Amino acid sequence: MTYTSIIPSHSIAVWLLSHIERLLNAIGLEKHHTIEQIIYFTIIVSVSLGIGWVLQFITLWISEKIAKARKSDVANDLLAQHTLTKCSYVIPPLVFLSLAPFAFESTSPALTIIIRCALVLVCMAFAFGLTAIVTFIFTRYNKRANTKNLPIKGILAVINGLIWILAIIVAVSIIVHKSPAALLGGMTAFAAVLMLIFKDSILGLVSGVQMSQNDMLRVGDWIVVPNTPANGVVLDVTLTTVKVQNFDNTIVMVPPYTLVSSSFQNWRGMSDSGVRRISQAVYINPDSVAAPEPGQIEALVEKFPILKPFVSNLQQANKTIAWDKGVAPVNGTLETNLGLYRAYMTSYLVQNEMIDHTKDLMLYAGPMSPEGIPVNIYCFSVTTQWQAFEAVLSAVMEHAVLAASWFGLEVLSADHLEVDMNAKNALPGPKA
Repeated sequence: MTYTSIIPSHSIAVWLLSHIERLLNAIGLEKHHTIEQIIYFTIIVSVSLGIGWVLQFITLWISEKIAKARKSDVANDLLAQHTLTKCSYVIPPLVFLSLAPFAFESTSPALTIIIRCALVLVCMAFAFGLTAIVTFIFTRYNKRANTKNLPIKGILAVINGLIWILAIIVAVSIIVHKSPAALLGGMTAFAAVLMLIFKDSILGLVSGVQMSQNDMLRVGDWIVVPNTPANGVVLDVTLTTVKVQNFDNTIVMVPPYTLVSSSFQNWRGMSDSGVRRISQAVYINPDSVAAPEPGQIEALVEKFPILKPFVSNLQQANKTIAWDKGVAPVNGTLETNLGLYRAYMTSYLVQNEMIDHTKDLMLYAGPMSPEGIPVNIYCFSVTTQWQAFEAVLSAVMEHAVLAASWFGLEVLSADHLEVDMNAKNALPGPKA
């Protein structure tokens, strides 16, 4: 086969070959057709790639200048994510594809191989640019429209994965010179294998759709997942992983399917409400519960003025149980020191600025247990911030334990606190 059956005979090729022959003659390689073909091909490829890179640089430079001139959020995001740069990668292989026919005759087998390789490069570059555009669109949506911080990264990963799968199928069809439809038809035999390989991704996609549709989880939510060490804030939700930062700053990875297939606790409702529940108990020794002695009620009212409205209403109405129909009722009895204690603690909570008075607020005695008679404290703090809430909770429980001794009650134990039985009557009671 002579080189004329491979290299085209147009004027540019003839002119270029004449200079190549002169160069070979000058170095003593006369009429060496293989070397002539190699040099000719190298020059054509170098020129085409050079033109492609120059066009890419010019196009990218103009695009970036226009984007910077607009000074908009969209333009800034395009530049920050290098979307324009990733899309411009398709230019050099397109230019090479258009100039490759100049290197060989149309019937040359080498040209067929080179064209197929160039088409594969174009296909891959096009897929790379398309995934960059899709990522940019999802990023803009997540930044501007996704106000609920719904987990959409899994959907983005699936779309990008489908783009690359289609690109690979098209590339293989170009290489083997088959229709993509024929390849897709032949892949049905591998469907079970593919489902097994991508089981986690498929389950993650389904779970992500379910969580987004039902608004089960958002980035920034504080969640607790039973039977796992996950107890913290959600940092990220991807196709296969939910990343949780625990309160001790450790990172826990939980599969999304685990959250959908089993139960988990989301504290978002508490955060959105602006209040946090206090539900604790002080356990009283039953032997310390007794009827007030003569004059004891008057002495307690004088010592604790906040009891005066409660006692006056009961005495005037000749009742034993007080019930106020307000939002935060003060209830108790005059029959026992425990009833007076409940009335005092309820009044204390009603006057406490750190307790929300628009929510349920009550203090009630529960069934007797081996720990004693539980006096349950149920209310809501005005803060959901962890440190502030713990401070309010500690203050309420400390006061509840201390106040019990003022009414002659013995505290056996208390939730949230270590009770020192020897520290009774340590502080005087409040005056108002």
